[in-house]
Amino acid sequence: MDYNRFRGLLFVATLFSSLIGRAQNNIQIVLGPDEIGENQAWTIQVVVSNEQLKSYDNFPDIEGFRKRGTSSQSQTSIMNGQMSSTQALIMTYTPTRQGVFMLPAFKMRINGHIISSNGKKIKVGAPIQVQARDPFRSFFDDPFGEDYGGRRETEFVDVKEEAFLALTTNKDEVYVGEGFTATLSFYISESNRAQMQWHDLAKQLAEILKKIRPASCWEENFDIESIEGETVAIGNKNYTQFKIYQAAYYPLNNTSVSFPSVGLKMIKYKVAKNPTFFGQNRQEDFKTFYSKPKTVKVKDLPPHPLREAVAVGDYRVEEKISATSGETGKSLGYDFNIYGEGNISAIEKPNIEKGQTFDFFEPNVKQNIKRENGRVAGTKAFSYFIIPKEPGNYNLKDNVRWIFFNPRTKKYDTLKSNVSLVVTGESKKNEFISSSDGESFYDRISLADNTLRSSTSGRWMKIGMNIFAVLMLGASVWLMFRK
Repeated sequence: MDYNRFRGLLFVATLFSSLIGRAQNNIQIVLGPDEIGENQAWTIQVVVSNEQLKSYDNFPDIEGFRKRGTSSQSQTSIMNGQMSSTQALIMTYTPTRQGVFMLPAFKMRINGHIISSNGKKIKVGAPIQVQARDPFRSFFDDPFGEDYGGRRETEFVDVKEEAFLALTTNKDEVYVGEGFTATLSFYISESNRAQMQWHDLAKQLAEILKKIRPASCWEENFDIESIEGETVAIGNKNYTQFKIYQAAYYPLNNTSVSFPSVGLKMIKYKVAKNPTFFGQNRQEDFKTFYSKPKTVKVKDLPPHPLREAVAVGDYRVEEKISATSGETGKSLGYDFNIYGEGNISAIEKPNIEKGQTFDFFEPNVKQNIKRENGRVAGTKAFSYFIIPKEPGNYNLKDNVRWIFFNPRTKKYDTLKSNVSLVVTGESKKNEFISSSDGESFYDRISLADNTLRSSTSGRWMKIGMNIFAVLMLGASVWLMFRK
């Protein structure tokens, strides 16, 4: 290899290695102390020097601890004409019980670099009583915090937040049975400078839901498991929306659905008026955010004979039959699947016109519901067994139909079968077909003769039988006395 080329490659490799080492030296993972009290918090800090924290992986989970949330700190200083900056992202953990817990070694990708940590053992002891003064704090105090031999008290100020809590619905007016989606969210403006984090959210949410869940509605909960921010535009401003709760509601009557104002308590930090690099630059405080009341008007369905029984939604039908031709007396499989957007759980089976041409047995029912993107949709499948009784060509639309109200078109609609069936064989309509179907007895009532007949002939038969019985008894007695 050419010597000059070798030196060039060696220089590039050395420079590349130096840049990587410098980048990684500018990024550190700082773990909390080895031992804390049960009432104290423990932290993992990602500290970045002289650059912005642009991206990072999720912080690790720790057995025996619960993630409380992240906060950030930044510090800029100028010394000897050189400016340096430090930015720290802090994940706070709270212990769930006392004991010794192990944080295994882990890696995080921070600003595109893989940063390793060796982990450590963390001992959680009995709750610590707060001391009037921490004797170890003086070691970390700001050397410039002295004022002629006396210590200055840190003054904290409240930073006005740009955030709010809101309960919103995607519709302001619905029909009875028509669904609407309610969402409880916390919004933070992109220009917000106040430091905040969640406070005992699970417990607060349980109390909030007791207040906002309407008793007059069927609920389909979207089951939000993790709260993640999503950028939304409100007016001319961008906000990060954190969805706390979301559900679809279906009113069961025409009573308006009212959501009261609810409060969410957040941890909000006051910041030091004169921040120092080593001193305490923020102070924990609380603020409760309140949502505005919200009402959704509910109106009756238009007049219809089945207004109290029909489903409400935007539906279509999908069918499947085992064969389009069959023989009398032999069963066929038939599926009538209703799918679309609406309260899938409230869908009842189709109306079956039973005559002398087919026997329909009670269907097997299966439903599948999807809750996503603020919508509830799915399928409800009805699987029938059909036995033809008469040969001929038939359209099942004369036998199978399902009526519903479509709020999109504001009209009642009917889903009918589109299946055509060719039946061959001999007529079976006068044969009795044994079936476990409990309705078959009532079906045969309409075929029974209900003509009134005289019971006189039966009366003379009863008299003759009585005379015959008396004669037989007399003959028996005569035989006994003769012997």
